[in-house]
Amino acid sequence: MKRKPAVAGTFYPAEVEKLSKLVDLLCGEESAEKMKAKAILVPHAGLIYSGKTACAVYKRVYIPERIVLLGPNHTGMGTDISVYPGEAWESPYGEVQIDEELRDMVLKYPYASPDESAHIYEHSLEVQLPFLFRYAERPFRILPIILGLLDYDRARDFGRFLGSLLQGIDALIVISSDMSHYIPADEARRKDEILISAMERLQTDELYLKRVQYNITMCGFIPAVAGIEASKVLGARQGILIDYTNSGEVTGDYDRVVAYAGMVFV
Repeated sequence: MKRKPAVAGTFYPAEVEKLSKLVDLLCGEESAEKMKAKAILVPHAGLIYSGKTACAVYKRVYIPERIVLLGPNHTGMGTDISVYPGEAWESPYGEVQIDEELRDMVLKYPYASPDESAHIYEHSLEVQLPFLFRYAERPFRILPIILGLLDYDRARDFGRFLGSLLQGIDALIVISSDMSHYIPADEARRKDEILISAMERLQTDELYLKRVQYNITMCGFIPAVAGIEASKVLGARQGILIDYTNSGEVTGDYDRVVAYAGMVFV
């Protein structure tokens, strides 16, 4: 079983040549220095809106051969912890193989399930592939995991379980999330700074609580809790904000934006 692209031609060009030109345009010059990150947080809107922020992160980190993709469930389909059960994902650049060995390890977690339905139409992980292809120096494998509305304890515990599995493995955790949605840009920044501060300090309980308390519409806060907890098990000591933008910088409409943060956890 292979997953076909769900948003090629909408979130990004379906033709390889057009897609490559767009990614090159968004990414600009190469970064002179690269970090060995435990995890990164990157956005997942259409590439013309959030691609600059995503690329600001991807070009600053080494891309290993094994990638764990953690994304939120926008469709409501599937199980709470949906692990893609097939053998590959198709993309304009070719197929990406699923890390079946790592998948078998993750599925030992009691609440993780092999589930295709959460992945069929979900865009949050698919839009990471153009950047992984752009910056990977060797073939890579992915393990796509979609997380539903887990409570804090379950999200934290799954993250710690994932971190324990990855100890001794050269892997990168990719947390996919946009920040505030459909509010004025100034308000979005004020709200998002609350959550960014918690993530910089790796305080996942604060991230979860304040996202709910202040009704901050960061869609991937649960993947962020799990990914940051995993990175802490792997030795991360801080989160570093690389870039923060919003859709108004493209559309010119700053009254109703979607905001994007790019972070590295080292």
